Amino acid sequence: MNEATLAPGADTLVAAVKAVTAVAHEGLSSDDALAHAEARKDRAAVRAITLGTLRWYLRLAPSVARLVNRPATDLAPPLRALLITAAHQIEYSRGAYEVSVHLAVDAARGLGLERATGFVNAVLRRFVRERIDLFAAVDADLVARSAHPDWFVRAVAQAWPLQHEELLAANNLHPPMILRVDLSRGGSVASYLRELAAEGRAAQAIEWMPGAIELEHSASVNVLPGFREGRVSVQDTGAQLATHLLDLKPGQRVLDACAAPGGKTGHILEYESELKDVLAMDADERRLMMVSSTLTRLNREARVRRGDLTRSEALADEPLFDRILLDAPCSSTGVIRRHPDIKLLRREEDIAAMAGIQRYILERCFSHLAPRGRLVYATCSVLPEENETQIQSFLANNPEACLLPWPDHLVMPPGALQLKAGVQLLPGTIAGTDGFYYACLGLESSL
Repeated sequence: MNEATLAPGADTLVAAVKAVTAVAHEGLSSDDALAHAEARKDRAAVRAITLGTLRWYLRLAPSVARLVNRPATDLAPPLRALLITAAHQIEYSRGAYEVSVHLAVDAARGLGLERATGFVNAVLRRFVRERIDLFAAVDADLVARSAHPDWFVRAVAQAWPLQHEELLAANNLHPPMILRVDLSRGGSVASYLRELAAEGRAAQAIEWMPGAIELEHSASVNVLPGFREGRVSVQDTGAQLATHLLDLKPGQRVLDACAAPGGKTGHILEYESELKDVLAMDADERRLMMVSSTLTRLNREARVRRGDLTRSEALADEPLFDRILLDAPCSSTGVIRRHPDIKLLRREEDIAAMAGIQRYILERCFSHLAPRGRLVYATCSVLPEENETQIQSFLANNPEACLLPWPDHLVMPPGALQLKAGVQLLPGTIAGTDGFYYACLGLESSL
């Protein structure tokens, strides 16, 4: 059935179901799964339905499964995704239940599931009638209630016994839109807040982070004053810490390892305009193009180079660096609220593999740190294996390395956990950031 002949809204649901199917059954990231919808006029709605469904997928799926008189895994992937996506619309959208059911039946036709329309109608009508009891049964288990995979719930409960329930709850909230104002161009947070207010956009400064603003309501970057000219960028407050932790000074050589998509590279260049050299390196050619695009928008210059830091020759022709930012490849378990597909895509066995890659890249980068230099190790993970345990192991195996203190000029984010090795930010704390870990390293002989 042609999507153009569907009832208004059903074609939007079809597009969202296709994206959910691609994530849940084909292993695509939500960004890749939603690429087909970028040219659509309703792309914002498609994205909202898709991400909302993925956010609550692991709570919705067992609820729907109780209504199907066969193993849910026996259903064709598009049919299963349709039922779960429609259940999300019934439970979490503002639409009337009857309308959501009607659109789902019509969407079944748009997905080529004409023979299943009666089945879809019957299951969803039962879901409307029985959903309170269904969720009462499912929600007895924290894993299903929080809509996270079992392995992850166990891991965070063990790592953060006092904070894990708040962390899980925070992962299911819609993330705030945080801006970084380029203070090097003579602007200020106060003046930019006035620009936003003049356009009817409410926002507030984040007191503990210079240059950071939180919008009351998210908006397209294209409508933000000064975005195209590079006066403002989108970056979580926790991520903005990275540049400040480098404690940059004029004349230094800086390596931004694993730099894509370039937000931190741009922040480095905004923070200190008199650096001797900035090298932005990444192994992914496609993502490296994003770094160049970001720098062009910001009207900043850096050396952009493809390099796989898991290979010994990656930095062989480079002199030592005074500052190194290693935003290491990780599980991304600290940014689930922005990327709920992580709940379905990440596997427990991925963590050890990630830790191995991080260990090798850290060794490679640290070997190129100059005397009296500073390396900032960062992840957007909440798992100790990638964070404090990683750094403790590195220090034990590299006696020439030492931990450096938090810079005096930088306020510690409220709610941050100061560990024996490094600082952990968790979703759900008063700072309102994504989950990040930071550790600052130097050479013992330089102190």
